[in-house]
Amino acid sequence: MLGRTANGLYWMFRYIERAENIARLIDAGLRMSLTRSSTGDDNWDGVLQSAGVREAYDEGHNKLTNADAIDYLLRDRTNPSSVMSCIDSGRNNARMVRTALTRETWEATNECWIDLKSLLEKRVKAAEMPEVIDVIKRRAGLIRGAFHGSTLRNELYNFARIGTFIERADNTSRILDVKYYVLLPSVSAVGSSLDNVQWESILRSVSAHRAYSWAYDGEYRAMNIADFLTLNVQMPRSLAYCYEKIVSNLGYLAQDYEERLPAHDTADSIRTTLQTRAIRDIMDQGLHEFLEDFVSRNNKLGAEISDGYRFYV
Repeated sequence: MLGRTANGLYWMFRYIERAENIARLIDAGLRMSLTRSSTGDDNWDGVLQSAGVREAYDEGHNKLTNADAIDYLLRDRTNPSSVMSCIDSGRNNARMVRTALTRETWEATNECWIDLKSLLEKRVKAAEMPEVIDVIKRRAGLIRGAFHGSTLRNELYNFARIGTFIERADNTSRILDVKYYVLLPSVSAVGSSLDNVQWESILRSVSAHRAYSWAYDGEYRAMNIADFLTLNVQMPRSLAYCYEKIVSNLGYLAQDYEERLPAHDTADSIRTTLQTRAIRDIMDQGLHEFLEDFVSRNNKLGAEISDGYRFYV
């Protein structure tokens, strides 16, 4: 396969996944703001920090406000990680690899772009935000479903899936890290009823509320929730699940090309960390620090995949 085709598929699905997860990050911020006694706009500082766009936001805004932060994450074209920018970039990559996509996948992608372009033409009112977030999630799910149900399990499929799960792992770690930027008003709140409500908000933002109740009998504990989203391999948005899929799809590529690259070793190392670490040890040493290190290693893997498979050749 040409490197640019692999690149187009990989980034198409990274951008689609990112659009959905930025919407989920906004949802997390909205849900968590409801648990705060303060209504200050600085509640959104942590959300922007976790999205990795705090400095970029400051370049175009004199102050931080709730409405501006949401609009910047949702529809600002100067923000390459806004939902609308990601949908644009995903569709552009899809056009570039149009002949590698099934008709169903292309139509789902194009319809997503048309709908969201209309929906996000103007600032979204607060009362409309839940429905807008749901539309974004549904449209992204339709693209994945069309692709999954109509594509051969070949190298095209593998590059798309690797892009999806690298992006999903990055975003799950960022949503979880919001807890440490935004949620707790003081150390004394740890383990309190407020703390538990905030952790529940994290679960709802990643559509894991029902699944968590099945896995942990519905008892909200910070350690169990952190374990669920990091180390539980049955949870489809957990870090461990993402790396099971990344290692698997990279393995298929190694078989196809009869070549093992540095990316394979990096992915194996990250998966081993997630398989062997205990959540109590992670929490004792600092969940925020663990997540920061994970994001760094995940980014390293993305760069190694790009170099190893000559995405720009």
